[in-house]
Amino acid sequence: MAHTPHELAEEFPQESELIHRLKMNDAHFEKLVDEYHSVNRQIHRMETEVEPVDSDTEKHARERRVHLKDQIADHLERHRGD
Repeated sequence: MAHTPHELAEEFPQESELIHRLKMNDAHFEKLVDEYHSVNRQIHRMETEVEPVDSDTEKHARERRVHLKDQIADHLERHRGD
């Protein structure tokens, strides 16, 4: 399987333990992470033309990924040091 860029472990390399802990204990955070991974994989399939789409669809997916990443970053910031 090809490497999928923008995985959360790459985006937040210093936060892997916190991400894991929050996923285990916070249903909302787990949902954000699951959706991020889903959207990220969709974008990767679009980029590699496994699932060709029009540019607007890809643009909206990229915007959704950024929005989810921002929400995840905010959540991590709020729980850092807990």
